[in-house]
Amino acid sequence: MKANPKDVLTGIYYIDGDVASGYGALAAGCKFVAGYPITPSTEAFEAVCRRGPQVGAVFIQMEDELGSISAIVGAAWSGVKTMTITSGPGYSLMQECIGFGAMLETPFVLLNIQRGGPSTGVPTKTGQADIMQSRWGSHGDYELIALAPDSPQEMFDYTIKAFNLAEKYRCPVMIMSDECVGHMTEKVVIPEADGIEVEPRRLYTGPAEDYLPFKPEPDLVPKMAKAGDGLRLYITGLVHDERGYPVEDSAYKSKYVRRLVDKIRLNRNNIIELREEGTDDADVIVVSYGISSRVAVKGVEIAREKGIKVGTLRLVTVWPFPDDRMSELAKKARAFVVPEINYGQVVYDVARCAHGDANVVLVPHGGAGVHNPNDIADAIEMAVREEKKIEGLVEFKTRLQKSVFEGGFKLKE
Repeated sequence: MKANPKDVLTGIYYIDGDVASGYGALAAGCKFVAGYPITPSTEAFEAVCRRGPQVGAVFIQMEDELGSISAIVGAAWSGVKTMTITSGPGYSLMQECIGFGAMLETPFVLLNIQRGGPSTGVPTKTGQADIMQSRWGSHGDYELIALAPDSPQEMFDYTIKAFNLAEKYRCPVMIMSDECVGHMTEKVVIPEADGIEVEPRRLYTGPAEDYLPFKPEPDLVPKMAKAGDGLRLYITGLVHDERGYPVEDSAYKSKYVRRLVDKIRLNRNNIIELREEGTDDADVIVVSYGISSRVAVKGVEIAREKGIKVGTLRLVTVWPFPDDRMSELAKKARAFVVPEINYGQVVYDVARCAHGDANVVLVPHGGAGVHNPNDIADAIEMAVREEKKIEGLVEFKTRLQKSVFEGGFKLKE
């Protein structure tokens, strides 16, 4: 299925990442956006308000973030593609309904332009401290998908991809951007509509009496129906059977929730997208995402000028995490360096996947700004030379994982 044929967005723009994401949503066929303005994501709201009517999309400002995400979940079941937009405090309020959407297997996109926290924090400055919340923020077991663009062009491109993934796997998809990328202004090229691939809604087309809203296809993803089309729909946040009726049996509960997890985990190789450079013979690999991946470029250049073999691995898809690839690289490299604008989140998954084959060094940053590239270069040098004390860095040796993995752990010689 192709995007809107009117091509009203086609062209070359000089816009920020927020606006680019708003345009990406419209290009992906989003017809309903609900939200509550919050810095630094407001420009994305404004972009949808300004251009949405030209492609038949509707925006509504709700009374708060709880109402916003509830509205898009309901709208998704009316048959339209939906999105909400927020930042840290609003994202926290939305967590319950993210879990609700996961339980109902409701496709929607959530754009989070991260800022410094906790609480009100630093509303106009950047942060990356919501990244683990995007995986575990709601209660219970579920899986979803989270993407981390690092440019305005990627904000456009990966917003479209977020909608496609939401439709393909019937799950919430998070765009985990940050204030720097959201407010960064660069060239963005929007192709003609015929050049944009858009995943259609997976709708049931068989006899009405045979429809089961939660009966999975072979890929573990059920087909949807539009409320009001005459098909039987029973929708609840309770654990439910294929009809949607509540079930309290523990064995069925395990089976159903396992499917919510497996439909993502078993398709991870089709979902995960990475950017690698120089990893085959690297002594140190810098693992980064979002704005930190752009700052890391200079740190890598500085280290290479000193003769250190440094590779880079950028997480375009943060969740599901690339466990297999990370473990493969840990067998080749001596260390990973992980710059994050937080005090350690993704670094724990890097350390988990290293299995003790490579050391892991966190380069933390408290937010309201980005790393000094020299700090990343220092961490690379420390990692390769195994110097033990450089102020501001955190070294994750394998002692943290001895109780999790078997076989013992030591630094690679």
